[in-house]
Amino acid sequence: MYKHCSKVRVRYGETDQMGYVYYGNYPLYYEVGRVEAMRNIGIPYRLLEENGVMLPVKTMEIQYRAPALYDDELTIETIISEMPNSRMTFEHRVLNEKGILLNTAKLVLVFVDSKTKRPTPMPQWIEDIVAPYFSNRNRDD
Repeated sequence: MYKHCSKVRVRYGETDQMGYVYYGNYPLYYEVGRVEAMRNIGIPYRLLEENGVMLPVKTMEIQYRAPALYDDELTIETIISEMPNSRMTFEHRVLNEKGILLNTAKLVLVFVDSKTKRPTPMPQWIEDIVAPYFSNRNRDD
């Protein structure tokens, strides 16, 4: 398992007339968490692109529990709980400064060859980077 936390502060333009973060903005927060988690694990998106790999989102499930408000500092927990193969699953938890769980999400991304635009197995170099996180010992970063 691999876990990474990122911080995001809610900007005024991300809120609706009720003062809540507009529900459609949460996927942007998940993307921040995902990109930073990938960078932290040693796979920045730039490296993916330079190696002809794309990771588009295939599915996204979100459960909203409580609203985030303007100027809240949010913690985006990003968890990869299973060894990727042709897909990579990211679980996200968004918490406010008080530690209240605001929402959860599960996103499945697929490896795609940027030249053929077709799904492809996870490249070996990526497997080499992520495999240690899924050995018998658990590591949290």
